[in-house]
Amino acid sequence: MNKTEHDTVAAQDRNSVLHPFTNLKDFASGKLGDPTIIETGKGIRITDSTGREYIDGFAGLYCMNIGYGRDEVAEAISRQAHRLAYYHSYAAHTTDELASLSDRLVKMAPGKMSKVFYGTSGSDANETQAKLVWYYNNLRGLPKKKKIITRDRGYHGCSVMSGSLTGMNFYHDHMDLPISGILRTGVPHQYWDAQPGETELQFSARRARELEELILREDPDTIGGFIAEPVLGTGGITPPPAGYWEAIQPILQKYDILLIADEVITAFGRTGAMFGCEKYGITPDLITVAKGLTSAYMPLSAAIVGEKVYKVMEEGADRVGAFSHGYTYSGHPIAVAAANAVLDIVEREDIPGNANRVGAYLQSSLHEVFDNLPIVGEVRGVGLMAAIEFVADPATKKRFDPALKVGARISKAARDLNLIARAMPHGEILGFAPPLTTTEKEVDQIVDIARQAVNKVMDELAKEGALR
Repeated sequence: MNKTEHDTVAAQDRNSVLHPFTNLKDFASGKLGDPTIIETGKGIRITDSTGREYIDGFAGLYCMNIGYGRDEVAEAISRQAHRLAYYHSYAAHTTDELASLSDRLVKMAPGKMSKVFYGTSGSDANETQAKLVWYYNNLRGLPKKKKIITRDRGYHGCSVMSGSLTGMNFYHDHMDLPISGILRTGVPHQYWDAQPGETELQFSARRARELEELILREDPDTIGGFIAEPVLGTGGITPPPAGYWEAIQPILQKYDILLIADEVITAFGRTGAMFGCEKYGITPDLITVAKGLTSAYMPLSAAIVGEKVYKVMEEGADRVGAFSHGYTYSGHPIAVAAANAVLDIVEREDIPGNANRVGAYLQSSLHEVFDNLPIVGEVRGVGLMAAIEFVADPATKKRFDPALKVGARISKAARDLNLIARAMPHGEILGFAPPLTTTEKEVDQIVDIARQAVNKVMDELAKEGALR
């Protein structure tokens, strides 16, 4: 793209696009500069309109799992578009690709799954899950059993319901969220929330006790669901402490509360297992998937419905009639064709296995380089997702003054060196979630650039007198 073309696109964008998570005034005024115009991608790298190449250390938004530029997926999309670009899935209409994908997901998913309902984003899939909790309990004659428990720092989307389920207040501010019927329990992050001397198992047991106390305070007969990511994503890329899921699940079962596993980020290999539920011994009633389902080659999400829930839905049909929920694009033929092509690659190339092997190398490399730096509080992660959390004093866990924007500065310094690593929105955290096709050699490049970026900002902080 030449300069004239670049300037035209940049002007069109500034004048017409409402960008997510962007300071609107700063962008409109030009303070943020031109938008970054991404033109091409291959493997784990993307190239912008100026010809600058970046390592995408965050796989877009945790979603480009099989890497950029996979011709076989593009060809599957093209074949389906030429054969049948669209038909709806209402009133028992289907396509061969839709039936094949659904059968595949039911058999692949953990737990006893039965049916799959499709949307286009993780947000709308979690919206569907909430409706399923309500529908299920209405059909069982339990109209009060509707509240849904979420966790502090959990991320479940940005729509009205899924945004309410998201446990970070800045997603709610000025948006009239959360709506009623949402309860929040504690985040499973030992580093910040453990009591002095508390082991991981003790911390997990306490979080489970707190959950049960919340349920009893609110009345178990009013609580229908509990939604959680196997590994916290946007809330800080935080794996659960030892014993957490073993302690939580019996409480949900005791009080007849459906477990919704939000696997939008973790499904299809991110943790080193096909599903995060498998990694942590979780037996869900409902599973939400999106991102890795198509590796973002097409928008597609799914609410996978367990046998227990579906059986009640089917048995209630004589009484209530049709299942009155659906979208124009539910089970879109092109999107499901893309998903089948992506899952062919995931299985054929053992993408979870690569994420497990290379992920272990990523985790050990990050620990080796960053564990003892004077501004690093914690290095954490699992598979090909990891985070470095920065503090002013590791010995006392003293936080940096938020005005210093340490995480954002380190992210920018990495980007200046052609690595995209995300400044996570909750704390001073640098996050990594590269494509699941990443090699050990590419991990070395990612870690080396991150090291340079952290050292640069450490030097700046020292000069500013911000270090102890």
